[in-house]
Formats: sequence, structure tokens, C-alpha cells
Amino acid sequence: VAMAATRNVMRAVRVFEFGGPEVLKLQSDVLVPVPKENQVLIKVHACGVNPVETYIRSGTYARKPALPYTPGSDVAGVIESVGEHVTAFKKGDRVFTLETVSGGYAEYAVAAANRVFPLPNKLDFRQGAAIGVPYFTAYRALFQKGCAKAGESVLVHGASGGVGLAACQIARACGLKVLGTAGTEEGMNVVLRNGAHQAFNHRDPNYIERIKACTEPAGVDIIIEMLSNINLDADLQLLSRAGRVMVVGCRGRIEINPRDTMSKESSIIGVSLFLATEEERHECATAVLDGIEAGWLKPVVGLEYPLEKVAKAHEDIIHSSGARGKMVLLL
Repeated sequence: VAMAATRNVMRAVRVFEFGGPEVLKLQSDVLVPVPKENQVLIKVHACGVNPVETYIRSGTYARKPALPYTPGSDVAGVIESVGEHVTAFKKGDRVFTLETVSGGYAEYAVAAANRVFPLPNKLDFRQGAAIGVPYFTAYRALFQKGCAKAGESVLVHGASGGVGLAACQIARACGLKVLGTAGTEEGMNVVLRNGAHQAFNHRDPNYIERIKACTEPAGVDIIIEMLSNINLDADLQLLSRAGRVMVVGCRGRIEINPRDTMSKESSIIGVSLFLATEEERHECATAVLDGIEAGWLKPVVGLEYPLEKVAKAHEDIIHSSGARGKMVLLL
């Protein structure tokens, strides 16, 4: 009887109060959630860590989940069971998710069936956990909001992280000229291996001048911006006529001169995957699954942590010297 009783509990990370990484508590007696109609239960093998999860945890983000909660949206694993009316998946299917209902930093997670996608055998679970938020965000930034076209140039500002590498791969596959920045030699090499035509070190004091020289005289058509509170002012100087900055990441305020947008009729456009419509998500999913099949979509996995080290993961994603791919938790 004791054996059977232990099977309906799992290890999961719980947040009982907003605050620093130390509020992430690993518990071993959390009830395994049960999928309702149009939901699936996934046995989690890996879960991606996204910067936004640290903002939500700190309580400073616009969206605040009800406490207590389990963070995590990008899981990869195997279908354990399905709720009523689910026909697209069955027990044993390999899948990845875009978001979860119950939280991904856990041994099992419930997700809506329409936020779950088949994980092809050519990708492992670690790579599966690096697809959802990064690739859907990159696709949305480039095409749904940025209206990118083949032949245009794109600067990925902060290209060595999960979203950055996704943007480089997608933009290169779709015929754009791709420039990327990173903070380390290793990061620059990863960027070049994943679709960028040229890479720049954003710790080099003259790197903006180098990008300018490389894109003269027209400037850059699109900038995918991961740290707009540092870079937005400089970005406006780099843009082409009718160029656009896509704000994907921001950690604070910045002062800019709006006149810089007038001289080129340039745009600053915010990107939020959370606001995507069902149709837009379907479009992202189709593009992503096509990319996996075609072979150019290859998620790069960076630092890996066991669930016990989740607080360290949250610290490192904000304070590490330079990203090299998508950070994942392994279960």
C-alpha cells in the first residue's frame, strides 16, 4: 500500500513568496496533477529556464501568478496520460511544450493539448526543452511583428542565448543577412556556427562602430534586442531608413532621443509571446516543426542543472558572464 501511495506524489519546485532565487523550494511531496479535458500529463525529462521566469519569481513582472506556484513553461518529455477529448497524443509520445498549466520545474506537468507538439526523434529531450519560448519568440519578433523579408539585414543584439540563437538560425534559413553580438569569444563562435554571417563582441568598446562599418551606408533593417535598457539608444543609431527595433528583453529604464526615430522613420516595437493569438501560435508552430524537419532548426543547449540546483540556475541566467545556448533543468 505504501508503494502505491508514493506514486501520486512527485518532486517539484514551489514558490510560496516572491523574492530572490532562494524562494525556489524543491519539495518531494507535491501531488501529481491530473489532466482535465483537452489536457495532457507529461513525464518531464528536461525543462528550459527563461529569464522571464526570474522576473516573475521576483514579483517585479507585470503578470503575477497566484502563490504558491511552480515555474517553468518549456518542458520536453513523454506523455504519461491524456484527458478527455485529446486525440492528437497518446501515452508514450515524445513531446515538447510552449507552456504548462501546472509548472514545468517538476517531475510531471499538465499542459493544454494545443500547447503541446510532437518532439521528433532527431532531437533529444534537452534540445526539446530549448524550443518553445525561444523559437516561438524569435519567429514572432522577426516575422509576425518585425515583417522581416529575405535580403534584409538583422542584428541580433545578445545572440548567444536561447532566443538569440533561435533568431540567428531562423533568419539565416529565411534569407536574411545575419549579424550577432555576444560577450565572450566562445559565445561569438557559437553565434557564427548557428547562422550569423558576422559576430561582434559587445564588450569591445568600439563594437558599435564596427557594426556601422559593416552595414554602411544603409544601416540595419531589423534589430532583435535582448537588453533594451542598455542598447536601445545605440540601436536607433544603427537602423536603416524604416528600420525597426524589436524589444524582446528589458531589465530597466533607458533614456533615448525620439528625434532619432524621426530622421529615419524607424520603429521601436515590443514583442510578447503571451499576446500571440491562436492563429499566430499555430503559424509559429508550423514554422518551427518545418525547421526541425528540414534540419536547420537545431536547439543549442547551454548550462544544465539538476532540479536541486534551480536557485543557482536562476542566479546564473541573470549574472553569468555570457550565454552559450539555452539553460535547462534535467530531471
